[in-house]
Amino acid sequence: MASSHAFRPHRVVVLALDGLLPFELGIPQRIFGKARDGAGRPVYEVVTCSARPPGPVATDADFAVLVAHGPEALGTADTVVIPASYDLGPVVRDGVLTPELAAALAHIRPGTRLVSICTGGYVLGAAGYLDGRPATTHWMHAEHFQRIFPTIRVDAGVLFVDDGDVLTSAGVAAGIDLCLHIVRRDHGAAVANDVARRTVVPPHRDGGQAQFVRRPVPEAQSAGTAGARAWALGRLHEPIRLRDMAARESLSVRTFTRRFREEVGVSPGQWLTRQRVEHACRLLESSGLSIDQVARDSGFGTAQSMRQHLQATLGVTPTAYRRTFRSAAVGDPEQEGPAAVGRG
Repeated sequence: MASSHAFRPHRVVVLALDGLLPFELGIPQRIFGKARDGAGRPVYEVVTCSARPPGPVATDADFAVLVAHGPEALGTADTVVIPASYDLGPVVRDGVLTPELAAALAHIRPGTRLVSICTGGYVLGAAGYLDGRPATTHWMHAEHFQRIFPTIRVDAGVLFVDDGDVLTSAGVAAGIDLCLHIVRRDHGAAVANDVARRTVVPPHRDGGQAQFVRRPVPEAQSAGTAGARAWALGRLHEPIRLRDMAARESLSVRTFTRRFREEVGVSPGQWLTRQRVEHACRLLESSGLSIDQVARDSGFGTAQSMRQHLQATLGVTPTAYRRTFRSAAVGDPEQEGPAAVGRG
């Protein structure tokens, strides 16, 4: 029986402010605009609007962009994205919205998902959307951001923060990471991975923005950890010990751990767990393997261990994740027991 509900793409409205960075303005269109479901249908509709009537909006380059929609478009959004502006002074002064921007944001409906890229978080902060909540911004502005908005729990070490209905990213390219994360959250790893391949970027970057903070360049002769990471990725189904990874690079465990953190931004253990979670998600989506087999093939050993890690990382159980994102072409897999609970 055909569904009585017509398919409607999720509407993303991007707010273009004077002084915007063209690269960041293009991120939502590139990432959301390329997302397709199993039937090849676009799952997002992306619209760009201004805080004033349609017309040119200045950028930080030697050109302007012509925006076809005014602030009323914000009232039609399922998700609003606010990219960075080179100079937010004209719209946010001392943490307070200008009347023009406040009037524009008033069009946003309650329950709309809000997203900022880089210093776009200043707009969300000034509007009060981040009060008492975790958030991030470009590491160069994190101290100033915290000083202006003392109630926000600023985390300057991450690429993005997902706080449910409000999401913020670190600087510039971290907007790609956040938008891919949103696609993954909405439609699963397979759709997000397809967009990442089309965009020629990794579907998930390791570590946070702390790895990009200016620091002395390491000696050219220093051994890296890329070989050990590649070795581990081919053996996720096996027990992998830290000393075995260090031995691949002929380093002591202590030196290997230090260099791993410098290169990746997280510890080897945290990185390995994330890779196993990602691998488990791919299997849950694309295979008919039982939950126990997915746990073994991902290196978690037991379904209980995998359940704990997915719950901690994604907030859902393996069964809930599979129920949401499993391809319709895959047969019904074995289900978890009645003890499985979680957010799906």
